[in-house]
Amino acid sequence: MTGEPARVRQMWHLLEPLHAVLYYAPAAFEEAAALGYDTTERWASYFAWRAAPLGAADAREVVRTFHSFAPAMVGGYVPGGWATAAPDVVLAARLRAVDRAYRALFGDRVEGAEFAEAAALARRAAEAAGPGVPGSLGPANSALPWPDAPHLALWHAATVLREHRGDGHIAALAEAGLDPVEALVSFAAVGAAAPEVFASRGWSAAEWGAARQRLRGRGLLAADGTATDAGRELRAKVELRTDEEAAAPWRALGEPGRERLAQLLGEPWLEVIGSGLLPSENTLGIGKV
Repeated sequence: MTGEPARVRQMWHLLEPLHAVLYYAPAAFEEAAALGYDTTERWASYFAWRAAPLGAADAREVVRTFHSFAPAMVGGYVPGGWATAAPDVVLAARLRAVDRAYRALFGDRVEGAEFAEAAALARRAAEAAGPGVPGSLGPANSALPWPDAPHLALWHAATVLREHRGDGHIAALAEAGLDPVEALVSFAAVGAAAPEVFASRGWSAAEWGAARQRLRGRGLLAADGTATDAGRELRAKVELRTDEEAAAPWRALGEPGRERLAQLLGEPWLEVIGSGLLPSENTLGIGKV
């Protein structure tokens, strides 16, 4: 991949780990536990942290905006989680969690000039994301107040940009005629991650198998579950369309600003990846597609 799509993809790959520490850092689980969430597994806090910008969303809203999760799984956490802590309380706690996680990862550098410069550049990009579709995760995060501290503003910008991209990805999947479970099956079929990794989204073996059958009927999957040439071509179109939908913030920032932000993010990115907090294989296919 070359040109603008490659540059857009690069920025996503750099920013995604900086956002995702919220879902894995010990400090985040400690903050979630203090609110009353069960932290013996990560999903109760995950759904709370990520859905809180939507307000007290019901399961149907979360299924629609998160897209890849099975409705039965979502229903186990939403809306019941709002009885544990209201969305505004969760939003305050997630900033505390990010503050603690970033300070543990990066130390006093969060107070330094490079974090401040990166935050300013990322914010310029995030503010150019556009209004988006009302009720989706990009606009919901964009509507939140900007944190004052530069390292928290950087995390917030990363979150706005990744959710803006995610909204565009959902639109691209719809254009391709792929429902949520078909999207996962087709992504596994091109080698983005092992099918077992996608089991975290809660689809049953029967639902996964039925999606495989539908995709085989469209000529997108071979009998062994791998993608056909047509299946690979369709997924490539989805990813290209996703990059196109995510490009506006980076055009607005301009090439010098984007290159400088990429430079500033390089060392923090390496530190997050090297920390061992994040899983080596993920459902986003980062590093593989």
